[in-house]
Amino acid sequence: MKSILISKSNTKLVGSILLPTSKSLSNRLLMIRALAGIDFPISGLSDAHDTVLLEKLLTEICRTGGMKKVTELDTQNAGTVIRFLTACLAMRPGKWVLTGSDRMKQRPIGILVEALRSLGADIDFLAKPGYPPILIRGKELTGSEVTIDPGESSQYVSALLMIAPNLPHGLTIHFKGKTVSTPYMDMTIGLMKQQGAKVRAGKHGVTIKPGGYRPVEAVVEGDWSAAAFWYEAAVLAGEVDLELKGLRKESMQGDSLLAAICENFGVDTTYTSTGIRLTRNRQKIDGFFFNFNDHPDIAPAVIVTCAVMGIRGHFEGLKSLIIKESDRLAALKSELEKLGLKVDIPDRKDDLPTLDFKPTILKTSVQSAIETYGDHRMAMTFAPLAIRLGPIRINNPDVVGKSYPQFWDHLKELGFKVDG
Repeated sequence: MKSILISKSNTKLVGSILLPTSKSLSNRLLMIRALAGIDFPISGLSDAHDTVLLEKLLTEICRTGGMKKVTELDTQNAGTVIRFLTACLAMRPGKWVLTGSDRMKQRPIGILVEALRSLGADIDFLAKPGYPPILIRGKELTGSEVTIDPGESSQYVSALLMIAPNLPHGLTIHFKGKTVSTPYMDMTIGLMKQQGAKVRAGKHGVTIKPGGYRPVEAVVEGDWSAAAFWYEAAVLAGEVDLELKGLRKESMQGDSLLAAICENFGVDTTYTSTGIRLTRNRQKIDGFFFNFNDHPDIAPAVIVTCAVMGIRGHFEGLKSLIIKESDRLAALKSELEKLGLKVDIPDRKDDLPTLDFKPTILKTSVQSAIETYGDHRMAMTFAPLAIRLGPIRINNPDVVGKSYPQFWDHLKELGFKVDG
């Protein structure tokens, strides 16, 4: 297995990097462009693996659509890709098999499939009910109302939202239960409105009128989720003067909340004409308590930051972490314990799992390599610890390509040493 050793000779975090653009914004814009049927320009499209994969699969769909034979599409371990394509292909003539990696076949999709079936979709599970792979026989969807529980993944709702303007009668989506990752759903709605869709959102649902899209040129902003690892490094560091280019204060991305979160840990954020500047003050807190229901992607970085800084933590809203690229709850517990930290995860049968830890003594050095479980965010969460704990070995480092291909290069630019 490939591994790399991350180290740093000092505790300074000084310099400037250009963050990657948002994978979440890019993927939604690619889907809207495909559904609009008009090749409008998208500036700053992400080069993340998931975005490159989605663009490739959309090209293949356009090339093979409507053929009598079955077209198989491998979505690998890209949850957004399989969910968005499931809705898109349900209304596109042709026979389609959506499959993916072994981990993808463990990630549920049943709620979305049942919602699409209620609109008239013809979709079968080819192995385990509720999970990929699935067979889709694309056809016109005549339904105009659907009820869905968005408590497992907001991507189900986003997938339905984006196809709605192309449905003959539009669509009203009724919510049943608590929504997770609400900012991502709001992001989808905001982009749809930018591209001419007529959307009205309420507390208990969303109504989209028919009529398609009227697209305009789009620009993708920097990725706030990627900034989480640099905020983490800033908390761990001694001296900090770090510029992160590409971020906006007024952002569609809910993870821009990072700036407010990390104020608690002594990191100040100054907005500039090109992005943000991070500096340190000496503020210290004893405990941090947060519900990540709407911000699951930044949970690993914030949780690990608290653990390593000896800040007592209680975290809720972690249900969706179980079905990410890895089971992030189990992965965080396993890897934090390698650092000498005791982590408590209550009974996993609980529908709303939490995670708790109290300050404990860190090991003076990390002897075991950090496992990444095929998960980009696990790799990027543990790498910055080298600035405080000494050398950290990371297994399977190439997983960062899923969302942040330049991550290891950016570490080097900021004075970290990365040995293969």
